Amino acid sequence: LFISSVPPYHIILSSQMSELVKSLVLKPDISKPRWDQTNFEGRARHFLTITNPLNLFTNDSKLAEFKQVVDDYKKGIVADNLTVNSLWKAKHMTESAFHPSTGEKMLIIGRMSAQVPMNMAITGGMLTFYKSPAAVIFWQWLNQSFNAVVNYTNRSGEAGSNTQLLTSYCAATGGALGAALGLNSLVKSAPPLVGRLVPFVAVCVANSINIPLMRRQELTDGIELFDAEGNSVGKSKEVARSAIMQVVVSRIGMAAPTFVCIPVAMNSIVKTEWYKKRPHMAGPIQVLLAGMILLVSTPIGCALYPQMTPVDVSSLDAELAAKIRSRPNAPQVVYCNKGL
Repeated sequence: LFISSVPPYHIILSSQMSELVKSLVLKPDISKPRWDQTNFEGRARHFLTITNPLNLFTNDSKLAEFKQVVDDYKKGIVADNLTVNSLWKAKHMTESAFHPSTGEKMLIIGRMSAQVPMNMAITGGMLTFYKSPAAVIFWQWLNQSFNAVVNYTNRSGEAGSNTQLLTSYCAATGGALGAALGLNSLVKSAPPLVGRLVPFVAVCVANSINIPLMRRQELTDGIELFDAEGNSVGKSKEVARSAIMQVVVSRIGMAAPTFVCIPVAMNSIVKTEWYKKRPHMAGPIQVLLAGMILLVSTPIGCALYPQMTPVDVSSLDAELAAKIRSRPNAPQVVYCNKGL
């Protein structure tokens, strides 16, 4: 009888989430993500909310409302009707649409919530039209142009000059095209599956070129470091290199399942009688498969490393470490926004 009178856990949780914030003694701390970012599960849950494609349907006026809720809450201003669930939703939508360091509204196609719809179309095209040089040039150019927008939008901090950005974009796109065309010419006589994997290798090479070039100002000037309260404590070139490498690995991790699994699946599908009667379905099939895989691989790729990466002060160069240790209440650990 006692057990049956206790509400199920999910009902208790739901009740807590619908509580008014003002009624709580211990209020939510939205200066940090909702879930623990020191473990993979917490980061994956966090990025599932940030990369949700449905976020793109929130209009500018609603985004402004969400941001106002968050800004007001940080100042101690809490509306009488604000629930815990509404507060966290406002935080997640703000993080999805506004840059964490600059506070500016991000380009809509550059947001991580646009990764699934944009990449499913581009990936499907790259995997369908990978044989002719003209098709390779077009799809690789489109992919790297999109990646350049994403890299700019999700950079760690302030952008470089327009000249620097244009130079980086041209170099990255040229490198990606060279890699794709070169690989295609090398595997002309290889089995079909090998040819289908060429776009993945090209994407890996391109990401290794595109991301560092688009963020080269961080490599030359250093990435900004913050203490636990968000105060800037200096810049580090060494940490910038590590942060950018983490982003390269994350992006390859996002792409790997689509560019590897789909060619393997298509290698079997093209042999079926159903497909032989419907060869025009190659594009739609690969776009659909890409979308299904990206819904999972995008948040998982983002979750490989914490976005606010902790750095031990003792691991920094001697001059910067000494500068940080000279501060009042000197931190032992500082943080950088590695970007996405």
